[in-house]
Amino acid sequence: MELNIILDLLMFLSVIILLMSGFPVAFTLGGTAILFVGIGIYFDEIDSDFIGLIPERIFGTMTNDVLLAVPLFIFMGVMLEKSRIAEELLESMAKLMGRLPGGLGISVTIVGTLLAASTGIVGATVVTMGLLSLPTMLKRGYSPALACGSIAASGTLGQIIPPSIVLVLLGDQLSSAWQTAQLEMGNWAPDPLSVGDLFAGALIPGMGLVLMYIVYQIGVAIFMPKLSPPMISDDKDEHVATAQLLAAFLPPIFLIIAVLGSIISGIATPTEAAAVGAIGAILMAGYKHNPNAAKPIFAAGFSLVGLIIVTNLIDLRITRENVIASDYLGFGLALLMTALVIWGIATALLRTKKEEILQQVMQSTTRISAMIFMILIGAAMFSLVFKGFEGDEYIHDFLSNLPGGKLSALILVMLVMFVLGFFLDFIEITFVVVPIVAPVLLMMDISPIWLGIMMAMNLQTSFLTPPFGFALFYLRGVAPASVNTMQIYKGVLPFVLIQILMLVILWHFPELTTWLPSVLFK
Repeated sequence: MELNIILDLLMFLSVIILLMSGFPVAFTLGGTAILFVGIGIYFDEIDSDFIGLIPERIFGTMTNDVLLAVPLFIFMGVMLEKSRIAEELLESMAKLMGRLPGGLGISVTIVGTLLAASTGIVGATVVTMGLLSLPTMLKRGYSPALACGSIAASGTLGQIIPPSIVLVLLGDQLSSAWQTAQLEMGNWAPDPLSVGDLFAGALIPGMGLVLMYIVYQIGVAIFMPKLSPPMISDDKDEHVATAQLLAAFLPPIFLIIAVLGSIISGIATPTEAAAVGAIGAILMAGYKHNPNAAKPIFAAGFSLVGLIIVTNLIDLRITRENVIASDYLGFGLALLMTALVIWGIATALLRTKKEEILQQVMQSTTRISAMIFMILIGAAMFSLVFKGFEGDEYIHDFLSNLPGGKLSALILVMLVMFVLGFFLDFIEITFVVVPIVAPVLLMMDISPIWLGIMMAMNLQTSFLTPPFGFALFYLRGVAPASVNTMQIYKGVLPFVLIQILMLVILWHFPELTTWLPSVLFK
């Protein structure tokens, strides 16, 4: 066996062992890369000039405009969680559906869907629903396993329902892999792959997964009613007024429409839509903490929508030649609406700062974003060194020569990602595995959108599979002592099987992922 193959294998095994031992991910990836560069130079497997490529790779990563969406989506999700908007939504839904058999479980799934589409942060969703709904479900006689499984699985919907951080990161990695694969095949002008394509492609599978969760909840309520009894109570507090329900549901729904609608309609890029979502979350939090003084909030909200419309209908570049009167009018209107947006944002920020929410949101956003970008830098270094040892060529030859061709290669990659999900976080798998295997698969005439959604659905299981499923850790941290760990594991098993079933469905019906993007972006 050639030395560079041995170094590739040792490099990959070193990373797996160090990650499983609990060593910080970013430093594991970056440190292993630097260590093996030194080993490669010593054995003349890598030229010393190769070191100069590492800063260039880091610079290219940090100047990627698409990745700006990550901290903005994180900010949006944390703001909604810290301002207790998610709590209102969950309490109202539980009161609305709690009297139905299985109603509490269904309400958790629906709220998890709305939170997924408006926050996309698994930890915040699982912890919030675990604190609020788990004690109620247990008190009303729900099976601990079913209650825990429902909460954990619903909390992970943010990984497949856009706007999803997983899809943003996957979109960035797959876009590079798609360009590489097309150039290798001699296509010098390939159609670009965007995060918006993955967002559109994930909508139908994501909603399908939600429907399957609800069908499972209904099935349990019908065939095993003792596991999910209705919430029977004559307490007037258990009833929810229509006005209260609308107040809880409409703001997140409007935010979802603003973010996803602007992306899917082509009005905004994912990064621009993430900025709109962050502003919307700020305004919603400002209104939540002083609804009696809502004029600046409503003025800013309507002005933000107006700005999006005006900037897409009117050319506001007044320094160009032959500017017509309507353009000047549009420019003046845009200035006025911008001032109103600034007024509303400033008002909302002052209110959240007074409530000490803004500080918590900024700290959480900074911490989570720094973690993701440090891992991204370390992974970029790792993949560069791995390719320096010609590891990508060996992977290409191995997958291309498998018996069964494309089918065997896809099954193997999906199986490897699923098994790694038992031990590694989705971020490590996305940044380490995807850049290595995606170009090879995409050269086999596989739709990049379909491949991306299949990978995202596969990665979602990593949050629910023991021993290192993060949703399990989050729920274990807030679950009462009466709920043991094995009950949590038992509860998530049916939902993992449902996710695998959805993978099988997408395998046989790839049009579920490719139809909507083809209609919206043709």
